Amino acid sequence: MKWIGGAAALWAIVAMLAIASVAPVSAQFGGKPTRPKVVPPKGEVRKVIFKDCTSCHGIDDYAYNSLDRTGWNALLESKHQNLQSMIDDSDRQVLLDWLEVRFGPGVKPFPRTYVPPEITTFFSDAEAENLLTRACTKCHGLDRVNQSRKSAEEWRVTAVDMRERGAQLEDEELERLVEWLGRTKGTNANQ
Repeated sequence: MKWIGGAAALWAIVAMLAIASVAPVSAQFGGKPTRPKVVPPKGEVRKVIFKDCTSCHGIDDYAYNSLDRTGWNALLESKHQNLQSMIDDSDRQVLLDWLEVRFGPGVKPFPRTYVPPEITTFFSDAEAENLLTRACTKCHGLDRVNQSRKSAEEWRVTAVDMRERGAQLEDEELERLVEWLGRTKGTNANQ
């Protein structure tokens, strides 16, 4: 066996590491935009959503809106050519009831655009835990965070959602926290 093949592999690895060191973090990890994740409800409305809605589209986009019943009805009609033939009136009322409660005028909609800034300094465990205590414990205990396992992108969606609900987080703090949560409480965390 000749060293020429090994040298080529070594140079390929060196080139990949060089590219990774200069590419923005978001480009290295997919760079997908942050999107909300709507958990399907339980009960009758769940049946309606799975029967009438999810055969054509997901439900995550509901979170981008904050509408009253009339607004939701108008949006549904504007998005569907013949809504009357797609969903019967009783199912439509069940769906509108849920939409008005879950994504009504009193709910802050998920931001349509959030571009994560690139971070260059990272949280130590103590810094991250201090930020979690400051930003999160006004509404819930840290056990909620400590028991969760999510990818960095899922943590970003959660953090943006929590900020929209009142958590005091600047963009850079949010991204540093997301990186730390993804690293320490990610889907492959050993804790």
